[in-house]
Amino acid sequence: MDLVEESPYRFRIDRRDPMRVPGVVFAAEALLPEIGADGSLEQVAAVATLPGIVDASFAMPDVHLGYGFPIGGVAATDVVAGGVVSPGGVGFDISCGVRLLTADLDLAGLRPRLDAVMDGLAETTPRGAGRGAAWHLAGRSDVDGVLRDGSRYAVQRGFGVERDLERCEDHGALGDADPEAVGERAIERGAKQVGSLGSGNHFLEVQAVTEVYDQRVAEVFGLRPGQVCVMIHCGSRGLGHQICADYVRRMEKAMRRYGIQVPDRQLACAPVSSPEGQAYLGAMAAAANYARANRQLLTHVSRLVFRRVTGASLDLVYDVSHNQAKIETHGVDGERRSLCVHRKGATRALPPGHPDLPAELTQVGQPVLIPGSMGTASYVLTGVSGAPAFASSCHGAGRVRSRKQAVRAERGQDPREQLVAQDIAVRGASRRGLAEEMPAAYKDVDAVVEATEGAGLCRKVARLTPIGVVKG
Repeated sequence: MDLVEESPYRFRIDRRDPMRVPGVVFAAEALLPEIGADGSLEQVAAVATLPGIVDASFAMPDVHLGYGFPIGGVAATDVVAGGVVSPGGVGFDISCGVRLLTADLDLAGLRPRLDAVMDGLAETTPRGAGRGAAWHLAGRSDVDGVLRDGSRYAVQRGFGVERDLERCEDHGALGDADPEAVGERAIERGAKQVGSLGSGNHFLEVQAVTEVYDQRVAEVFGLRPGQVCVMIHCGSRGLGHQICADYVRRMEKAMRRYGIQVPDRQLACAPVSSPEGQAYLGAMAAAANYARANRQLLTHVSRLVFRRVTGASLDLVYDVSHNQAKIETHGVDGERRSLCVHRKGATRALPPGHPDLPAELTQVGQPVLIPGSMGTASYVLTGVSGAPAFASSCHGAGRVRSRKQAVRAERGQDPREQLVAQDIAVRGASRRGLAEEMPAAYKDVDAVVEATEGAGLCRKVARLTPIGVVKG
């Protein structure tokens, strides 16, 4: 496999059978995975074989090995022309995403009360791989309410305000969710986890705005230098994981009936219009709604802590997911087409004027939230007009070491002490959990964001640095 540099920050994998389209990788040369090293570029080429795929199989600057699709992969299939939907193009943590909240408080005002804030967040934020949740659902009717209406259901029950829905992708809920398409095992796994952080790279982080690149857009987003923020990164927990596992098996069997062959069983798929495709999209939307309700509940408990300890309120800047497949209309070869856009470890980045934006963001575009690795900066960007890859962006720094490799690299060191030395308060993670997520396990987020902007995918608005982190 050869990578051809088309322009700065854009590389091409030429089409060869059985690929239907070329591969395109947005990255600086220093960020490119070595061919054959982690398999992610081979996955870009494999995705290009999917029936109905249009334009290219895209990879973002944070690309690394995933399940079927690379993490940081984007692919769109033509719904009318036999395009498929693939659970591997969404991933196990369906609708994992990021939301950013701003406090009416500056860093200087928080410092004397930081330990009390972090202790409060640690006490009220259920986290880790086991059960535990901020919201104990009353029964199946409550579960179905979350699956159908997501953040809207949570806000209706008093866990938020109407403005939260305006500042959430899809106004808080995907409308085509089908709880009946969700298996009983998935329901069991998710019923007691609404309002929980999980483990791995998920976090609740207190941050400060340390740099503003675009003053006008930052003001619209509600960001100013020195301001305290809270960033929440989590997803659909065991429910989403089970849905992915269930539908990979179901689609692997269904492919024979539709005459579909893929180079990797992890790319199991079915036509979007098929019963299997429609059932998966309904279940996936239900999991997406669950994930948004999950982040809404974590927002609620964060607000309670900030109000009690500091007297400050928290306003939502935006909530956006990075593991979804959505039916969208885009221009392809000079005509508008209905496409199933898979974003796996990639986030939507709507440009100014897009009809899905709330009115107050129409002039500046969608906030794009890029969390760094633990102990490094995070970024807020905005969508731009004429961007490639179906208005998509990277979603984070991107791993360069597996979790086992990261733990070995930190052997003999104390990750907690390293973070404390950076003046970052840490709550709740084991030594191994911290070691898995230290900066050395990830690409340089500054370089990833520079490549994202250089490729014309987004534009930088602000840089945020961590003050305290709650981990599972």
